[in-house]
Amino acid sequence: MFERLRRLRSSDTIRRMVRETQLSVNDLIYPVFVVEGENIKEEVPSMPGVYHFSLDRLDEEIEAVRSLHIPAIIVFGVPRHKDALGSEAYAEQGIVQRAIRQVKEQAPDLVVIADTCLCQYTDHGHCGIVADGQVKNDPSLELLVKTAVSQARAGADVIAPSNMMDGFVYAIRHGLDEAGYEHVPIMSYAVKYASAFYGPFRDAAHSAPQFGDRKTYQMDPANRLEALREAQADIEQGADMLMVKPAMAYMDVIRELKDRFPYPLAAYNVSGEYAMIKAAAQNGWINEQEVVLELLTGLKRAGADLILTYFAKDVAKWLGGKHNASF
Repeated sequence: MFERLRRLRSSDTIRRMVRETQLSVNDLIYPVFVVEGENIKEEVPSMPGVYHFSLDRLDEEIEAVRSLHIPAIIVFGVPRHKDALGSEAYAEQGIVQRAIRQVKEQAPDLVVIADTCLCQYTDHGHCGIVADGQVKNDPSLELLVKTAVSQARAGADVIAPSNMMDGFVYAIRHGLDEAGYEHVPIMSYAVKYASAFYGPFRDAAHSAPQFGDRKTYQMDPANRLEALREAQADIEQGADMLMVKPAMAYMDVIRELKDRFPYPLAAYNVSGEYAMIKAAAQNGWINEQEVVLELLTGLKRAGADLILTYFAKDVAKWLGGKHNASF
């Protein structure tokens, strides 16, 4: 006697009925890059299908996102001016602040998440203040608080700090509360590894470090237990949601966080993961749609509640662009 598990795989209908994991449009968060200038819709060379938008062209991208019922975007700014303190990150008329105001006016129901970091805005490309050749932790927190408050003032629905300074969630939570934005949640990049998968994003955001690397503040890819400490610390400091970044090589970490912490968990399907699949698909080596749906379903199965992905528009189309569509 042996178990006949194939009985429940005998037709597509039965397989859909017993499917354990559902991928839905409601799971998706789409990254958007905004730049200074006019009439710009420029493809990122290492990320086919991903574009820089100037604000006068941004409305068309937001309308595309809305029409596909994607519930949220995360906004990354590429400023024209950079300096040592990343002052454009917290300027009231900064590129991200203007973008947030514009999107909320056009699409009030679309959840706008603001990436809160300094690397796109500093001339050295690091996520904090640099002195004596080192990224200084505590002085950087003051700038991150200013950035988060300015983003909330512009209308951001969620603040997503990604810099990995110690105490960043604590500082930003207090800063938001003191400024009257106690209702704005924090989605912390709690577990962010120093990963080689970020290469294409740094092309898109013009944020490559001008010296050294980010291994003193982002995590060692070899570490699992440290991820638990990072997540625990962020929860104690006031994080409302957690994130693991990158996603594909860290599904074990996603599962462990989901099992240990009863908080919404996001996975960032990052630029390098996107670029690899795109390149292989363009060479005819894989079926892009099938691979992407399998990958994102795997992230859901690992425990992700939300997925930040450059494939979001494609996935929404494949799912039919319906509010409750699922795979």
